[in-house]
Amino acid sequence: MTSSPPQSSVAQTGRWLGLPLAMGLVGAALCLNIAIGAKLVPLDVILTALTARDPANFSHTIIWDLRLPRALIAILVGASLSVAGALMQGVTRNPLAEPSILGLMAGASFAVVIGLGLLGLADNASIPLMAAGGALGAAGLVYLISRWVPGGATPLTLTLSGAVVTAFLGALTSVAFLLRENAFDSYRVWLSGSLAGRDMSLLLTAGPLLVIALVLSIGLARQITALAMGEAVAQALGVRTFWLKAQLLVCVVALTAGSVALAGPLGFVGLVIPHAVRLFTGADYRWIVPYAAVVGAGYLLLVDATARVLFRPAEISTGIVTALIGAPIFIYLIWRRVR
Repeated sequence: MTSSPPQSSVAQTGRWLGLPLAMGLVGAALCLNIAIGAKLVPLDVILTALTARDPANFSHTIIWDLRLPRALIAILVGASLSVAGALMQGVTRNPLAEPSILGLMAGASFAVVIGLGLLGLADNASIPLMAAGGALGAAGLVYLISRWVPGGATPLTLTLSGAVVTAFLGALTSVAFLLRENAFDSYRVWLSGSLAGRDMSLLLTAGPLLVIALVLSIGLARQITALAMGEAVAQALGVRTFWLKAQLLVCVVALTAGSVALAGPLGFVGLVIPHAVRLFTGADYRWIVPYAAVVGAGYLLLVDATARVLFRPAEISTGIVTALIGAPIFIYLIWRRVR
């Protein structure tokens, strides 16, 4: 009688097979995202446009100039925010951690708004740098506040500090809008989290930053698993925890800054996706991080398509849909943690 393979071996095989399947689903979501809009584009026209573009064909122009850049931004931003959320949850051991909840997204948005609207720094190369500075400053402020309160930087105090910093920076952003309404008119849609009308040159500027940060995050995934079990355990396993945290901070700031520069503040993506992929991958970050990247890319493609057809022919911001999906999940996680 032959014995069945060990359960861990079966799970490992399933995870390896699941990645190409998930990538295939992302490809299907990409075609759907390109097809949907004010003008529906058939699948055969999409394939022809991608393989043999005809500049005289109006549908091909729509695909290459408008919909394909938007879809590529959705892929990059969805993957980046999902991985950033997974990294933050692993480092802080806080299931509620993600860039919008711990204040990084508010800091990046505030810095971009001030830089563009008040200082006039309109160069595409400077936008990711401004966002990175704002995200890093907000992260430092959240950490300092959580250290000052009784009990230190626990998951709860980090979450509460992030909420305070987010509200404070949001208020400052609103004041800036009131002071310079004309200067900020063009940023109102971006500030709600939108993939519409993004400049392709900005994608070429921020895209390489996001790709490098994603690759580095995947490379650090094995050590994150040890760190998630506790700093003492990680050090016993030979992990240099301080150096690892510094690298992860750079990754999270880069992923958040690049995403905000491209699409504005899209909340809850980094919260929803890591929890979803853990249902399949378990607690091993060697699988959580790459799966979060792939699933997050497909998720934002579908959310963006939904935002275009939900109130058709009108289009709502993608950030509104991510909030509608993520807010109930956030409330559920808080309820479960309290219980």
